[in-house]
Amino acid sequence: MNDQGGLVRVHNFSVSLDGFATGEGQSLESPFGHAGHRLHEWAFRTRTFRAMFGATGGSVGVDEAFASAWDGSIGAEIMGRGKFGPQQGPWADHEWRGFWGEEPPFRTPVFVLTHHPRPSLEMAGGTTFHFVDATPAEALALAREAAGGRDVRIGGGPSTVREFLAADLVDHLHVVVVPILLGRGVRLWDGLEGVESRFDVEATASPTGVTHLTFTRPAPPVAPPGGPAEGDLTG
Repeated sequence: MNDQGGLVRVHNFSVSLDGFATGEGQSLESPFGHAGHRLHEWAFRTRTFRAMFGATGGSVGVDEAFASAWDGSIGAEIMGRGKFGPQQGPWADHEWRGFWGEEPPFRTPVFVLTHHPRPSLEMAGGTTFHFVDATPAEALALAREAAGGRDVRIGGGPSTVREFLAADLVDHLHVVVVPILLGRGVRLWDGLEGVESRFDVEATASPTGVTHLTFTRPAPPVAPPGGPAEGDLTG
């Protein structure tokens, strides 16, 4: 945990083999564009995601272990406007309340990044959407205050996650590489050359065919009590 509060985390973020995290042509009927639900089928099978949407059962293997890692530990979320809904520019309809229905699965304060702020939207189940025109650092400060010491989740989409990685504000990143090729859409990694050097990286393959990649910010070295610092052989 850093000195400012909980960790900043990205979890269960799916990308194709060619790096796309959403397809082309997002609309109300197709939130992920031409990708449909192909990037997220692994998650929909897990017990955690089924429970989020009121269903029972589900897988309990590798995918479930990763899917459940963020549950209960998130105090606030930050997302881009495209994850809330497909509208662009000034809000044409304040009556429409987002992709997520009347009881979204977040159950925390959610800060939606937009150049067109609007009044906050309180939903059933504990989710309140706050619409803010802010830089990543400014949005994170708001989310930390709302999170009350718990972790902050950067929920997507890819442009938002990319901006927080570019600003070096992410402590833990969980990316799920799905063995499909999309060819077009919005990519995660563009402009982030060398970002892996900031993290300890691990890969875990799942029998379902996806690969879970975790990028974790390394802890600073600690000198042994009463002895020389690590690597200091002059003593």
